[in-house]
Amino acid sequence: METAPPTDSGGATAGPVHSMVPPASALPDVLPTDRLAASGKAKPPLRDDLRRVASYRNIGTVMGLWAVIVGAWVAAFWWDAPVGFAALFVFMGPMFARLAILAHEAAHRLLFRNRQANDVVGNWLLACPGFVPFSLYRRSHFAHHRDEFGPDEPDIALYAGYPISRASLRRKLTRDALGSSGWKNLKPLLRSMRSAEGRRIGGSILGVQAAIWVVTALATGAWWAYPVLWLGPWMTLWRVLNRLRAIAEHGGMERSKDRRRTTHHIHQSRTADCWITPYNTGWHLAHHTDMGVPWRNLPRYHAELEAAGWITPEITYPSYRAFWKAASTG
Repeated sequence: METAPPTDSGGATAGPVHSMVPPASALPDVLPTDRLAASGKAKPPLRDDLRRVASYRNIGTVMGLWAVIVGAWVAAFWWDAPVGFAALFVFMGPMFARLAILAHEAAHRLLFRNRQANDVVGNWLLACPGFVPFSLYRRSHFAHHRDEFGPDEPDIALYAGYPISRASLRRKLTRDALGSSGWKNLKPLLRSMRSAEGRRIGGSILGVQAAIWVVTALATGAWWAYPVLWLGPWMTLWRVLNRLRAIAEHGGMERSKDRRRTTHHIHQSRTADCWITPYNTGWHLAHHTDMGVPWRNLPRYHAELEAAGWITPEITYPSYRAFWKAASTG
């Protein structure tokens, strides 16, 4: 028999004993309202407002991200000390999170209103630098949105089976930190070069990576800069951050049309925003309720869902630390 989840100071910290799905008592049936449809999507004109894409502001966001990355590299090599290179290694983990999340936004066609610009920037400036096959990712990610935990769920291995033992989670994160998971992701990309279709997709990524290697080698005078300070963080630290974020989004949930049963909500903080959930990706329940809402508007949309009583304190984890504690027991 499943039991009700324990709570702490204003929010849920665990799901039922054999899953992390909130109990039915924590999921009030309050929709539709005058502003929200039965599905949770906003009604016009609010829906039109929430779905407005801020193209020009997003140009600044992409340029700003690359300015920060380049600036960090310049600072580290200007300092030219082991501690500076170590800091750059750690810094690049959250930078890969930012590249991935903006590529995700472009995959949803929410980065720019112009579709060609959206896909060119999303592919060449965001996805390829982060080792993401943009077109394949778009198809698989839409399968994820159509039916979370369904038969075509591409990321089931990341989400299923929680809560797990702390020892098991520790082993998973250790494999990530040591590069094992990174190699499993890199190996199919290298193998894709054996086919014409694979070369079309994988070749773009490898070409961009080669360009980054050449540019960093020429700019720094260090051939090792790319494999150690670009590829290295992607293979290790980024894999840890990515797993922790993925678990926090859907770990231990179930297949359901009620997105509160497929997707967690965790109270957002600046620390989480810095490390694992940049660009409002932590407002993930709102994103899955209406994937047509751009990242800038997710907090406002979430507030609408809260005001309607659809998202409640009972299903809100007070912090990521509280969530990960609930997701790993014993």
